[in-house]
Amino acid sequence: MAFISAQSPPRMTELQRWVLDSPTQLKVLRASLHKALTGQVLAEGAALDEVPEKVVLVATELATNALRHGLPPTIVRLGRAGDRFVLDVADHSPEAPPEYSVGRPLGAGGLGLQLAKQFSLDMGWYVENDTKHVWAEFPAPA
Repeated sequence: MAFISAQSPPRMTELQRWVLDSPTQLKVLRASLHKALTGQVLAEGAALDEVPEKVVLVATELATNALRHGLPPTIVRLGRAGDRFVLDVADHSPEAPPEYSVGRPLGAGGLGLQLAKQFSLDMGWYVENDTKHVWAEFPAPA
């Protein structure tokens, strides 16, 4: 089943950007993204009941998908739109839309999109020029 929401995210003010060329950079992304959200380094084995940890998890999953299925570089952007954080993950394979499959067993792929749908307020994807973007919105602190 194709990914449902083919739409652009709300306009955002970019807070930070990461450019990834390989999966080895995901650990740096996780730590740096968490610090951008909270001002603190992500603790090893931290619980996922708070928004920053969920944003970090979704960013890691979507970036992994982009690195695995798209053409480099993968660009991860964190932005703010009013009372929401916007996470935007881009790759250079616009001909390959994201695939969201309900009920796909664990280990069979597709977990990143399932987690994004579960943890985010809204999500979608769009193509701009030669770049495909998958985005998700999360509540930002007041």
